[in-house]
Amino acid sequence: MVLRTVFLGTGLALLMASSALAQVERREVGQLVYEGAPAASPELQAIISPYYEVRAAEFEDWLADGSMLISTRFGETSQIHRLVAPGAARTQLTFFDEPITAAKVQPGAARFVYRRDEGGSEYYQGFLRDLDGRETRLSAEGTRNSDFVFSKDGRQVVWSQVTPGDPNYDIMIADPNAPEGRRVVLEGEGAMAPLEISADGRRILISRYNSIAFVELFVLDVASGRLTPVGPTDRQVFYEGGAFANAGASVITLSDDGSEVARPVVFDLATGAMRDLAPDAEWGAEGFDLSPDGSTIAYVVNQEGYSKVLLRDVASGRLLAGPDLPKGVLTALKFSKDGARLGLSLSTSTASGDVWDYELASGALTRWTQSELGGLDPARLVEPELFRYSTFDDRSIPAFIYRPQGASGKLPVVIQIHGGPEGQELPSFNPRRQSWVNELGAAVIIPNVRGSTGYGKTYLSLDNAEKREDSVKDIGALLDWVAAQPDLDASRVAVVGQSYGGYMALAVAAHYNDRLVGVIDLYGISDFITFLENTEGYRRDLRRAEYGDERDPAMRAVFEKIAPINMSDRMKKPMMIYQGANDPRVPASESEQMVARLRAQGTEVWYVLAKDEGHGVHKKSNQEAVRTTEVQFLKSVLNPSP
Repeated sequence: MVLRTVFLGTGLALLMASSALAQVERREVGQLVYEGAPAASPELQAIISPYYEVRAAEFEDWLADGSMLISTRFGETSQIHRLVAPGAARTQLTFFDEPITAAKVQPGAARFVYRRDEGGSEYYQGFLRDLDGRETRLSAEGTRNSDFVFSKDGRQVVWSQVTPGDPNYDIMIADPNAPEGRRVVLEGEGAMAPLEISADGRRILISRYNSIAFVELFVLDVASGRLTPVGPTDRQVFYEGGAFANAGASVITLSDDGSEVARPVVFDLATGAMRDLAPDAEWGAEGFDLSPDGSTIAYVVNQEGYSKVLLRDVASGRLLAGPDLPKGVLTALKFSKDGARLGLSLSTSTASGDVWDYELASGALTRWTQSELGGLDPARLVEPELFRYSTFDDRSIPAFIYRPQGASGKLPVVIQIHGGPEGQELPSFNPRRQSWVNELGAAVIIPNVRGSTGYGKTYLSLDNAEKREDSVKDIGALLDWVAAQPDLDASRVAVVGQSYGGYMALAVAAHYNDRLVGVIDLYGISDFITFLENTEGYRRDLRRAEYGDERDPAMRAVFEKIAPINMSDRMKKPMMIYQGANDPRVPASESEQMVARLRAQGTEVWYVLAKDEGHGVHKKSNQEAVRTTEVQFLKSVLNPSP
């Protein structure tokens, strides 16, 4: 560990321009740089460490012999493992410093494709790896690759590829046994990705993501390069996933056309007619898989944040028997190669996440993994309560609240705001929330303000462009709700947010400074103009579709008005800011300019920079250290009772 006193690193130029130039203590511990953040005590580190020893398992794919590939962690990062049977040992197959959290099996071969990045930069490379560890590079250096899809016979693999600064993804194709012959099969426009190859290998189903509310589907003829749209072209529709059905004559997907929510539909490719499999759907579907014979669709419905798996007969739309799962959040779903079973994984508020299978014929649900809680007492883990509160325009805002067990008196409050903004806070296992409840004695509230997914497309659009600060007002209404609760202490409220939620935390710090005691901003947007100018090129147009276009003078004026950095003078309460140095989504400059501005005006800032992380905190040692600093900061501002 190196301890020395220096000026703020990359924000030095801004600080030198300020008359309020101040020195801050800088410490480097491993890959983490702390500026203005005091060292945590060994006692606190020991208390927080077990929360990040917790292990989870997530289903990835079925191998031909009926064994599974899963993602799980033994060391510093999650890697790919093989499970040969329920309760069997987890055999590790990948061994890297970077997390490997997605794998897809090559049909007809005992190997799989996975993607790997470096330092969180998200410039993924694709690799083919067999069960004995032999590996072949699939993708080209200097490109970003994702969405790998094999043909039914395993003789072809397609994926999306983009180069630095380019918003247009190309569709690549290769023979897995000769990947050096990879070629561009479609020079794409926008964020295009392959979904499936037809059984005869002649067509590829492709999506183009324009925004959370507008996704297009196409069928690509490989020989001619002709691209044919699927579905209506006279209006914007959202589609999720897609697969060929009925011997390639149809496409099945999830669509919100004519509805507030997405549900499974079937398109006849010859006539363009759409058949709705769930016309009375009340809650939105979020993902699906089609049985190998195309007869059954299994899909996930989000009911107020909790997952439910439904099965339907594709020909009739008839609802079939499905698994009765524990109350939680599904993280994966896929049919076995013979269509007899569903592999799935699930996380609950009090269990970190495990892998299961559901046998369709018998209805048996079998648990394959028993993930450990890292020494945590399961009896202390808290299940949240769902509630709704009224906001400024009389809309009802959904939220979950975690309360400490057996608590008395008025509780301090931590409000955590999700990113996205097209995200949703879910009642899955979350070590941070559980540590805040148990180690701070705090009530933890996770709201889903307007703009969140899971509540229909009207709700999703309520914060777009110039309506951005309406979602901030929803947090103001939540502060009103807190003040009206007899067991919550409105004088001790802290706000935490990451990514877009970091913007929200900063905006709340500006608009409601007098009602907060502290703020934690993790890789948040401090200025939409500089964010859009500096985020990676392949993301820029997608973010403009959500936030607005900074090149438009009217929208630029809105951005200048709502930028947290332009309201910094209102932010008087202590703040902690965390940033990954290699973040391609919200560049480190967003955090550094905010730190510099706050320090220049005399606001207390704890700044933590991870040199080996990108968008988030993914490595176990970094998680423990950053989350311990968060708890230390919250203790200092909330002053919780012992």
